[in-house]
Amino acid sequence: QVQLVESGGGLVQAGGSLRLSCAASGRTSNYDMGWFRQAPGKEREFVAVISRSGRSTDYADSVKGRFTISRDNAKNTVYLQMNSLKPEDTAVYYCAADRAGTWGMRMTHTEYDYWGQGTQVTVSS
Repeated sequence: QVQLVESGGGLVQAGGSLRLSCAASGRTSNYDMGWFRQAPGKEREFVAVISRSGRSTDYADSVKGRFTISRDNAKNTVYLQMNSLKPEDTAVYYCAADRAGTWGMRMTHTEYDYWGQGTQVTVSS
C-alpha cells in the first residue's frame, strides 16, 4: 500500500503558475501516477498521467500545452507544473497511483488504487 500527500496548492491570479507535488510513502516506480481534479458540483476529471518509467505522459485536452507532469522516482515524488492558469482550473487537485498500469484506462479514475487527500487550487480572474 502507498500513501500519497499533495502539496503546493494555493491562490493565484489568472496567467500565473503553480507547482503541485505528490509525495508517496512507498516506491512510486511501481505505479503509473495521475493527477485528477474536482470542481464544486462537478465530477472528478482526469488532468494528466505519467507512466512508471516516466517515458509516457498524457494530458486532458483542456490543459495540454499549459501543464506538465513529471516524476522523480528516487524521491518518490510526482509533480504537476501548471502554467498560464485560468479561472476554470480552480478545483481540488488529487494525486493517484495506478498499480496495474493499464495504459488504455489511464484517464479513468476507477483505474487508480490509491489517492491523496487533495490540494486546493484557486485561480482568480
